[in-house]
Amino acid sequence: MKRFVVIVLLLVSIVVVQAQTMEVTVQNDSITKLSEGAIQAGFVSGESAAAWLDSPCDGTIVAVQVFWRSLVGGAPQTIEDSIEIFDNGAFPIPGTLLETINAPVMTDGVFNEFRFLDDQMVIPLQVPVTQNQRFVVSFTFAEGPQASGPSVITDADGCQAGRNGLFAIPPGAWFSSCLLGLSGDFAIRAVIECPVVANEADLSVVKTADMPTYIAGQDLGYSITARNSGPTAITAATVIDFFPSEVTNVQWTCSGQGGASCPVGAGSGNLTQSVNLPVGGSLVYDAIGTVMVGAQGDISNTAQIVVPVGITDPQMANNMSTVVVTEAGDGEVLLIDGFES
Repeated sequence: MKRFVVIVLLLVSIVVVQAQTMEVTVQNDSITKLSEGAIQAGFVSGESAAAWLDSPCDGTIVAVQVFWRSLVGGAPQTIEDSIEIFDNGAFPIPGTLLETINAPVMTDGVFNEFRFLDDQMVIPLQVPVTQNQRFVVSFTFAEGPQASGPSVITDADGCQAGRNGLFAIPPGAWFSSCLLGLSGDFAIRAVIECPVVANEADLSVVKTADMPTYIAGQDLGYSITARNSGPTAITAATVIDFFPSEVTNVQWTCSGQGGASCPVGAGSGNLTQSVNLPVGGSLVYDAIGTVMVGAQGDISNTAQIVVPVGITDPQMANNMSTVVVTEAGDGEVLLIDGFES
């Protein structure tokens, strides 16, 4: 098979986002707007160009794209033989045939996209694929292109081994395009509809005090537990606790549970810690300080956990926790001091 190469300027396709799903275009080629490419005009009738592609998700192939270009542009539309989707097979031979688009109409100068199996656009293209599944999109010529095109193109930055193949006549067999001298990857792509997976995590914090009442001039202890109930592991959440002004000289320690690790094992003063929490993991901060002499009334303290950017928390109500400690009365003072008898 002979080939005719020319440098051209090309266009790009657009990724479409739909509700609850996202369309992802998978490709081997590096074609972008104003990049260079080569017209492969050496094919004859019945020969094929194919790209081996990988699925990024458990999804559905809903479209295929083929860049079609002549030397000067503006060539009439042509009706080619077919576009076929195969299972991986054993490179360079495709595997089981999964779907066929017969008689695709090709327009010069654009990525031709096909979403239906029929020209009435009634039967949608739908080929289920699994994450990391390799599959083949093959374009077969009805007639050999003229010397100046239009035809399929390749990019200009190298041919990836195991990713580009062609069916040649003669001898009527599949070959690696790279081994036959093609210098780039075919601009043959697939569009895969992938489910949108919400990055959700139920983060919570619980704040408690070691006593319901306090005595001015004596110690008061707190416990702050930050937890991730999932379903997504969390990086860079923030645990915050600005201790009340009535409680001074606060010292705290941290311990991890359920696979969580403390970024700092101990510290003093207010808490502002960036933490990582695996699903089911928690961090417990035990703090103790001294209530100021002359403190009166209720002492309120709130701890909170801040959800990192990109994460949705379905239960925001448990992201803050407040504990109120009341001033001890005379009877309570005697009980706390151990003079209950």
